[in-house]
Amino acid sequence: MRLIDASRLDVSIGAVSICRKLDLHIDNGQHWCILGRNGSGKTTLLHTLAGLHKPDSGTVMLGGNSLHSLPGRALAKRIGILLQDHLDTFPATVMETALIGRHPYLGPLQWEGPEDYTLALEALQAVELEQMTDRNVATLSGGERRRLGIATLLVQDPALLLLDEPTNHLDIHHQVRMLDLLAERSHAGDKAMLLALHDLNLALRYCDHFLLLFGNGETLQGTADEVLTQSVLERLYGHPLQCLQAARGPVWLPE
Repeated sequence: MRLIDASRLDVSIGAVSICRKLDLHIDNGQHWCILGRNGSGKTTLLHTLAGLHKPDSGTVMLGGNSLHSLPGRALAKRIGILLQDHLDTFPATVMETALIGRHPYLGPLQWEGPEDYTLALEALQAVELEQMTDRNVATLSGGERRRLGIATLLVQDPALLLLDEPTNHLDIHHQVRMLDLLAERSHAGDKAMLLALHDLNLALRYCDHFLLLFGNGETLQGTADEVLTQSVLERLYGHPLQCLQAARGPVWLPE
C-alpha cells in the first residue's frame, strides 16, 4: 500500500537546491534512507515530507490527500517525525513527555487514561527508560533524551516514521538497539521508515531503498545494488572509499 507520494518536487533552502522534479513513492514495509553530505538538505527534505517546510513546487500526497489539506490531528496519526535535536521549553517528566505521543488520539480537553499510560510505559520499557518515569527531562543525558524521543514516537504509532539522525548521542549498543527496535516495530505494523543518516554502514544494515542528495538538486534513488556503487558513493561524499565484505554484507571505509 502506498503511504506517501511526492511528485515533481522542487525543494530548496537558501541558495541550496535540494531536489529538482523529485518523484518519491514510499510503500508499507519499505525502509528508506536519505544519504548525502552535510548541508545537502536531508533534514529539510524530511521536514518537507512531514509538512513542516513548503516545497518550491510539486505535490506531496498522503493516502490520496494533499499533505497540507489534512487536519493536524489526522496528519499526526499518519506521520511521525523524530527531529535531529530536542528542545524542551517547559519542565516535564519522562512519562509526561512520552504521553505527548497520545495527543493525536485524545479529544479536546481530554486527559490521558490508563490505556495511554500503559502504552507509554511499554514504550519506555522498550527504550530502557522505565526506571526514569518521574525524572525531569532536563536532567537526562543526550542519549537518554534521544531514546525518550524514540519512545514518544512509538507511543504515537504513525504509519510513516521520519527519522532525522536517530542515532544522535547514542553509543554503539544503543544505536543498534534503537534501530533494531524501530525496524521491528515497522515490520510488525506494516509501516514504513525514512531515515536521514550519516553512517553509511548502519544505513545498509537497516534500509532497503536509498535516496541520494548531491547538494545541487541532483538526486538518485534505488536499492543498494542499484545505487550504492563505489563510483557513486565517492562522488556523493567527495572522498575515496574502500569496500570490505563482512558477515552482514559490504562495509564501506574511508581511504
